[in-house]
Amino acid sequence: MYTQKRMRVIENLLDMAKIERARVQLRWVSAAEGQLFANYVKELSEELAGLGPFDASKFSLQLSAIESVLNSPRVRWLIGIDRQVTERGNVYNQKVDSAEFERTLRAVCESEYENALILEVLRSGPQSVREISAGTGLGLQEVSKRLVDVEKMGAAELHGYEGATPKFTRTAA
Repeated sequence: MYTQKRMRVIENLLDMAKIERARVQLRWVSAAEGQLFANYVKELSEELAGLGPFDASKFSLQLSAIESVLNSPRVRWLIGIDRQVTERGNVYNQKVDSAEFERTLRAVCESEYENALILEVLRSGPQSVREISAGTGLGLQEVSKRLVDVEKMGAAELHGYEGATPKFTRTAA
């Protein structure tokens, strides 16, 4: 269950990163099902050949952000608690609707992904909101909103001003 939920999160993150989700697949195969495994490998190889080569260097920012999201305590906790709160109920015996839980998980992944993109761009040094926007592909308003989040987390801070333009930098946290 955990692995399947994590795969759905990975697929959603790949969609956010504009990477074909078909490049990653999960199949359950027993060791006794050698022919089935061989068929899956052949099928995946043909599908990947149809997609063409994947140039990871063109997606290094997005892949780093995806890795950060998958290691995020918030996302890991949500994936781990899914079954408990949707099937068994919380400490008050209240169950969360599965669809609502999925929406919450998706929203958390999206915010974590956008925060991670900003932090990855800030690795190269102090940048303005416009520079961060250009580096991440996020809109100016989204960058401003997410900068508040990463500042609250202590992961970024105002570095200073270049003229009247504020510059932000990544912190050691």
